[in-house]
Amino acid sequence: MPKVYIAMCADLLHQGHLNIICVARELGEITIGLLTDEAIASYKRLPYLNYEQRKAVVENIKGVSEVVPQTTLDYVPNVRRLRPRYVVHGDDWRTGVQRETRQRVIKALEEWGGELVEPAYTPGISSTRLNAAIREVGFTPDVRRQRLRRLLAAKPLVTALEAHSGLTGLIVENARVESNGQMREFDAMWVGSLTDSTAKGKPDIECVDFTSRMATVQEILDITNKPLILDGDSGGLAEHFVLAVRTLERIGVSAIVVKDRMNPKGSSRHGGTAASHQEDVDTFAYKIERGKKAQITDDFMIVAHIESLIAGKDVRDAIERARAYIGSGADGILIHSREETIGEIFSFCDEYAKLPSRVPLVAMPSTFSQVTEQQLVDVGVQVVFYANHLLRSAYPAMLKTAESILRHQRAYEAEEQCTSIEQIVDLIPFRD
Repeated sequence: MPKVYIAMCADLLHQGHLNIICVARELGEITIGLLTDEAIASYKRLPYLNYEQRKAVVENIKGVSEVVPQTTLDYVPNVRRLRPRYVVHGDDWRTGVQRETRQRVIKALEEWGGELVEPAYTPGISSTRLNAAIREVGFTPDVRRQRLRRLLAAKPLVTALEAHSGLTGLIVENARVESNGQMREFDAMWVGSLTDSTAKGKPDIECVDFTSRMATVQEILDITNKPLILDGDSGGLAEHFVLAVRTLERIGVSAIVVKDRMNPKGSSRHGGTAASHQEDVDTFAYKIERGKKAQITDDFMIVAHIESLIAGKDVRDAIERARAYIGSGADGILIHSREETIGEIFSFCDEYAKLPSRVPLVAMPSTFSQVTEQQLVDVGVQVVFYANHLLRSAYPAMLKTAESILRHQRAYEAEEQCTSIEQIVDLIPFRD
């Protein structure tokens, strides 16, 4: 029988997919080129189902003879390798961002007399509405917790934006822009101790206890679906850290980041002297080891935040600490610096790349905000936290509004700085 090739994501199968397969079944033996998680994540969100789960569904559809991975958005490598008589695709790719891909497929098929068959797009199907319905239903804690590791496996860089309340969590969940024909959005949310404490009007010296921190975390988890990463400060005593790991893992948090500072943590912003006091290497490594042993699943991650550069020490000290923490089971290394230039961080990255055993490298470009994501990828960074930008941008806007009302003794002049309440309410899920 003639070979027929169809490429698809098959994350949310619907009538349109089945119509394409029915057309292909009349033409010959069907091979499905199933896009890998990496291929899908390169241009839109991570699929809800992983590759193996999607494959198990597709290979059991009537008429499908074989399922092969398609590792890029470009069909041509698979088409040239399989040399099918037909490629079948809906006619919706004749315009838009896939138009160039279509032309490349046609040109490749001409090499052996193949043909592109384009059934009419099935009306009444909206992937956007299907995705919105799934987001509203939400994920179980197990599915949510796993997504950070899946993102790390599928994307060259995972981006997280800070959230310090339910509303900011919804902003991180829903913010997206179109750039160069692709939809861009944040992959995860970061709940930092600085923004969480500041939003409560408290200094960032671990005076906001774990129970209060958990209230913020639960507030965000209740109404969002993206992976959540918690700033665990120093982690407290090893015994306390164990309890924190078990609690966070159970409710679906993906990772905790702990600083190698002495407990309790001081804050240089409030005159504290402990900000530059690092914990003993062996003591902190033991804390990580205890936390890893407390885990029930392999999904949860413990990231070691190395403060050597913050404390005025050199890159060599930071590298030795990274080596020790990885040996104790750390799932990631966060390196930070107060320098406004990126040189110190890049020097660490260069030395880190030489380590025989490595885990994902995390950066937090707050002071060195001029660095681009591509520059970070180029030096081996796999995760970036935009750690406090929502809070910092909200403060001047709110202060300006407050001063305007005081100055004019009415709210009219401040209205131009305010969005409508309806626009905010539209973010809230589960509303009537």
